[in-house]
Amino acid sequence: MANNRKGGISVATEHIFPVIKKWLYSDKEIFVREIVSNAADAVTKMKRLVSLGEAKVDESEKYRIDVTVSKNEGTLTVSDNGIGMTEEELQKYLCSIALSGALDFIQKYEGENSSESGIIGHFGLGFYSAFMASDKVEVVTQSYSDSSKTISWTCSESGEYEIEDGTRDGRGTDVIMYITKDSEEYLSYWRIKEILEKYCSFLPVEIYLHNADETDEKKKEDENKPVNDTTPLWQKKPSECTDEEYKEFYRKVFPRKHEPLFWVHINADYPLNFKGILYFPKIESEFESLEGEVKLYYNSVFVADNVKELVPEYMMMLMGVLDCPDLPLNVSRSYLQNDPYVSKLCAHISKKVADRLSSMLTQDRAAYEKIWGDIRNFIEYGCLRDPKFNEKVKDSVLLATTDDKYFTFNEYLEAAKEKNENTVYYTTDRTGQAKYIEMFKTEGINVAILDTVIDSQYISMLEGVNKDVKFLRVDAGIDKALTSGEEAKEIKVVTELFKKVSGNKDLEIKYQALKDTETPALLSSIEEERRFDDMMKMYGVDTHTQAPTKGVLVINTSCPLIDTLAKKAKDKDSNAEMIAKHIYALANLSYRRLTGEEMKDFLSSSYEILGKI
Repeated sequence: MANNRKGGISVATEHIFPVIKKWLYSDKEIFVREIVSNAADAVTKMKRLVSLGEAKVDESEKYRIDVTVSKNEGTLTVSDNGIGMTEEELQKYLCSIALSGALDFIQKYEGENSSESGIIGHFGLGFYSAFMASDKVEVVTQSYSDSSKTISWTCSESGEYEIEDGTRDGRGTDVIMYITKDSEEYLSYWRIKEILEKYCSFLPVEIYLHNADETDEKKKEDENKPVNDTTPLWQKKPSECTDEEYKEFYRKVFPRKHEPLFWVHINADYPLNFKGILYFPKIESEFESLEGEVKLYYNSVFVADNVKELVPEYMMMLMGVLDCPDLPLNVSRSYLQNDPYVSKLCAHISKKVADRLSSMLTQDRAAYEKIWGDIRNFIEYGCLRDPKFNEKVKDSVLLATTDDKYFTFNEYLEAAKEKNENTVYYTTDRTGQAKYIEMFKTEGINVAILDTVIDSQYISMLEGVNKDVKFLRVDAGIDKALTSGEEAKEIKVVTELFKKVSGNKDLEIKYQALKDTETPALLSSIEEERRFDDMMKMYGVDTHTQAPTKGVLVINTSCPLIDTLAKKAKDKDSNAEMIAKHIYALANLSYRRLTGEEMKDFLSSSYEILGKI
């Protein structure tokens, strides 16, 4: 029988400190964040004890953190007037790696509400990051529970420490870091200011930065202003924030960026715990980068700059901040990619964006219509990528029409019911398809503008979801919308004439009596073929300059010119071919961009006709 043995792993301090010094965090500057965050935690604990009646403070006292740089002394000091430590606590938490005083405090005083405590540190490692830039660290501390005793703890980079009585004016803790020669950049006032503004701009305790070597009184007065904002906008309730505050916050966090179109304020507590503000930026041109930036915070401490994994893939253009205390402070990309919490967070963001779109549509439709052109491609793309998002926003999607009006799909189809139709007519080129648009407009039919590459895929998706709705481009909707209802018979000589002048003996020709009596002929596309052309465009194939392989030439028997042409053809008039050629060229001109050779022939034909006047 096997002889089982149990034991605990021991760590040699002289071996673990070099590892901490070099590898605890990928960016050395993070040690400033860690030490200042610990100071903020000390203040947060003190506030909590006061609120519970476990401690008392002078009501006139302001909680604060002071960061002091002294190049002359070679020190960087972080001081707070928080909870402080007794000698026993100091021994327990500073002399044992990965034993967290914050975690003990949370378990004792917060219980089930630990995620709402606002306390940052949990793992007991952050303090040791000080050794990444220091060869010696001194901690001077006085506990709230014993104002008669101040303890000084000094530890070298070898891990050897010494405890003795110290001197401090009042409750709290000073962490004095003796910066190494290869880390002297952290003795620069401006470098520390930069780091504080990056990582600690929104910590809930006022932070004051001082230059101990500065003698200029005016500059010392400037140091009496906190470097942070203790009440970031995302920590407030949306009802407490004004539009101007949202815009001002955006300018502060994202300077040099264009004004946002709108924003979504998220304040989730169950089942997810996170807060944030996400902005839809205005894109000035199609060539501008569509990549947004989402800053990740942990209880108001900055963690990472552009965490794409926290927003749905189809909302990558978003700018903003997310504060997620349920994520670890040292979160990694691979962690985010595989964490189920992140998937739920993305789904919640998607829902909040959908809710915001719906509220804008109902509460301020005019403003919503004004920004629709800037956001519609993003919304359509989101609908294509996420069926759940499509279901949420389908009633907030607008159709812009050629007469500068906006309809939801339901509104458009409701108007179409008057003509017993369930079809959305649209244009991809307001200028090139102007003739068709005018004919639909004459009939009182709204023509939607769907002129981007993504529109073709989007309307195909909509038809798949709603089998009763059909989308037809204006040049494909002639049969359905523009006929007068009168019978139109083929005129054989005219058919032969157009096949001859087109140079296409297989040209499909259809005779219809259109309500428009001025237009002798139009080219009508086949919707499915045209969408295939759009798809080819995505792959760089230009189909505009190619004659349609299955386009149908519609001869309008309501136009008197067709009767004239038929008579001339029967009489073998020499002008019949010239007229037919010009009519066919005009039909092509209304339908697509002519090739260079076609344009040359069209001009020659036009000059020839003018010469016969």
